[in-house]
Amino acid sequence: MTSPLPLEGVRVADFTWVGAGPFLTKPLADHGADVIKVESRTHTDPIRSMAPFRDGWPGHNRSGYFANRNTSKRSICLDLKSVRGKELALALIAKSDIVTSNFTPGTMDRLGLGYRDLTAVRPDIICLEMPMQGNTGPHRDFRGYGLTIAAAGGLLGLTGYPEHPPVGTGTNYPDHVPNPLHAAVAVLAALRHRRKTGKGQYIELAQLESTVNVIGPALLAAATGRRVDRAANQDASAAPHGVYPCAGEDRWCAIAVTTDDQWDALVNVLGRPEWAAKPLYATADGRLAAREELDDAIAAVTAAHDAEALADALTATGVPAAVVSDAAHVLTDPQLNAREHWKVLDHPEMGPSVYDNIPYRLSATPGRLRGPAPLLGADTRDVCVNLLGLAPDEYQHLAAEGVVG
Repeated sequence: MTSPLPLEGVRVADFTWVGAGPFLTKPLADHGADVIKVESRTHTDPIRSMAPFRDGWPGHNRSGYFANRNTSKRSICLDLKSVRGKELALALIAKSDIVTSNFTPGTMDRLGLGYRDLTAVRPDIICLEMPMQGNTGPHRDFRGYGLTIAAAGGLLGLTGYPEHPPVGTGTNYPDHVPNPLHAAVAVLAALRHRRKTGKGQYIELAQLESTVNVIGPALLAAATGRRVDRAANQDASAAPHGVYPCAGEDRWCAIAVTTDDQWDALVNVLGRPEWAAKPLYATADGRLAAREELDDAIAAVTAAHDAEALADALTATGVPAAVVSDAAHVLTDPQLNAREHWKVLDHPEMGPSVYDNIPYRLSATPGRLRGPAPLLGADTRDVCVNLLGLAPDEYQHLAAEGVVG
């Protein structure tokens, strides 16, 4: 018997797109909320057009990027610039508990879908907006994505080597971690508040402020007048600490030594007793002082080792270590597969496709991937006719005019 889902009965009118917004509403949908993603045929979610595409064939319904962030949702298409399209959007909102958007400030107001418009049709609505830098301040109208938010929030300034330009995190980290996480907490808190008081509320999440949380220790250091530079894979209090080359092309092992016992174990695994005889290496302060020398010596030895075998040998002796995996290796990772992290869902256009499973598991009311990402507009008729009460003939007329689709 399938367990009940904790957010059953909650409906979300989801106007978000790209990264942070859809990644917020995905876990709500996976835990039972009826998330209805609102797009238009002329302004689809941009990540529908972003690679990777299934079999290399582009299309609105073939983006793996989009698919991974939109499981368990429904999709409708409305022309929000038309009078009838806006009326249908408000009718949907009247039957929803939460409205989400991540446009620049004022966009929803200009569409006639601002917070005052929403409360006119649903007084207890919970409205979340995610402007890049907030609704006020000199940069309120700046546009951006995860890359620019990470830059403005100081994250990029801390990534890379001190003598080279910033390199970033390799992915739009703010879109995937702090912004959707903080937004989800805010929405769930507002739902709890409404359950206790019967009152909804407006939530403003400035993505810049959310992202700044990621670099808290650096900010504290800077506030005391200390200069904080890029440190690559180094750690201010531990050495050796980094990634080291292994046998084969582009194979690496991450190693972090934080105690004297771990240092002794590393020396034994690498078979270098002469390192143990060096007084400089005997203490944490000495190893920090000799960081570059140590890194060069370790790299010369690890280059002859198989990455997986080295990581296993080190972790067996208590040294934190891991193979530096690429995406293909992550898919075959024995730990992730043993825990059934990967789920295959049958997408109506892409066929069987791999999705991330939910990374947290509630013992009594676990969520689940209830379905693959929706085709563009797949649920427009169902929502308009069965939820909003449009007569089938009226729906066909509006579809012919391009108001719905």
